[in-house]
Amino acid sequence: MTTDVTIIGAGLGGLTLARVLHTHGIPVTVYEAEASPTARAQGGMLDIHDHSGQVALRAAGLIDEFRSLILDGRQATRVVAWDGTVLHDEPDDGTGGRPEVQRGQLRQLLLDSLPDGTVRWGRKVSSTCALGEGRCEVTFADGSSVVTSLLVGADGAWSRVRPLLSTATPEYAGRSFVETYLFDGDTRHPAAAKAVGDGAMFALAPGKGIQAHRESGGTLHTYVALSRPQDWFAAIDFTDAAAATERIAQEFDGWAPELTALITESDTAPVLRLLNTLPTGHRWDRVPGVTLVGDAAHLAAPNGEGANLAMLDGAELGQALAAHPDDVEAALTEYEQAMFPRSTDSATGGDELYEHMFGDDSPHSMINMFNGHEHTS
Repeated sequence: MTTDVTIIGAGLGGLTLARVLHTHGIPVTVYEAEASPTARAQGGMLDIHDHSGQVALRAAGLIDEFRSLILDGRQATRVVAWDGTVLHDEPDDGTGGRPEVQRGQLRQLLLDSLPDGTVRWGRKVSSTCALGEGRCEVTFADGSSVVTSLLVGADGAWSRVRPLLSTATPEYAGRSFVETYLFDGDTRHPAAAKAVGDGAMFALAPGKGIQAHRESGGTLHTYVALSRPQDWFAAIDFTDAAAATERIAQEFDGWAPELTALITESDTAPVLRLLNTLPTGHRWDRVPGVTLVGDAAHLAAPNGEGANLAMLDGAELGQALAAHPDDVEAALTEYEQAMFPRSTDSATGGDELYEHMFGDDSPHSMINMFNGHEHTS
């Protein structure tokens, strides 16, 4: 294949694609808006699934390196009631298919697997346009531009590449997360650390929940979920950390102190994460020379699948291009025909998961999901 591939976005999906193309000797350039690999924190833990994310890492030739990043014991899962009572406790016995790693370490693994200069940092895209005959122009915020005959949008929820294919834009999902961190939890926050346990903890009720995960170094990373309209969150001044913390904690008045401590004792200011989604089943007609991977293609509320799907998208697109070096359109068609139904199934499953987590029968419906049967009482 002699066509250079231009990827917008150096997230997990774009980097997996770049790595798979590199292993097949296909030239690729990745443009990333962030100034450097360390420009911002890369989020928390990811469970990398044996049927998706790990498949992608094998295609990238990185499965052994990936295994060195796994944090043992983090597949442990518990569900607790508002008063701290443990309702479901599943230890990590080492046989699960969703080992946990730190997102930042996984991203760095992918970056280190690429030749120097593959990723061009500090190149924020301002616009894209089709030039005809499969060629596209990408214009950057600094006024520079590139023309490419194969453009891949791996640039997330607010993709600048998506408008070349679709008029769809993300819409608010009716629920948001507020993110907090407790550092050195076992020493400095022992009650909260005990409540979280060795892996993931879900303290759930209809319409809300406190979800926490034990990361490396005893860090307790929490996402407080609230089913509220955007206006409700907009009324909170998140630039005033103390006031925002107090307002969010009010929603859990009366809950066990070891649970609310994950909010009130946060070692960082609370960060609002508005959840937006693309329409379930989002797809587009084939447009020559351009496609999407990951959230740019199928943004959904966080459900443990997003990073895995993005990596699988990247791997399968890379393999399709390698298999059809003289027919890019055949490769893009093959990739999209597999990606569309897969992402639709994942989004539908995510909707069902959120109903279990925050629906009227929460937390019992979540427990019964883990146990593999429906709640009947």
